[in-house]
Amino acid sequence: MSRSAELWSYAEIARHIEVRPETVRSYRRHGLLPGPDATDAGGHPRWYPDTIRAWARNRPGHR
Repeated sequence: MSRSAELWSYAEIARHIEVRPETVRSYRRHGLLPGPDATDAGGHPRWYPDTIRAWARNRPGHR
């Protein structure tokens, strides 16, 4: 699978870090989430899994 074939939404990020999608949206509003890697046709932000995995290792409150 090519890297561009898999992009995560808020819901997929939330599942990965075991929080609600609104928590992920809040992280973004507060500048705690990395900027999106892409935007889909509907204008929704999307991230590569590797971007989120790297961020999740150091995210706020993560031990």
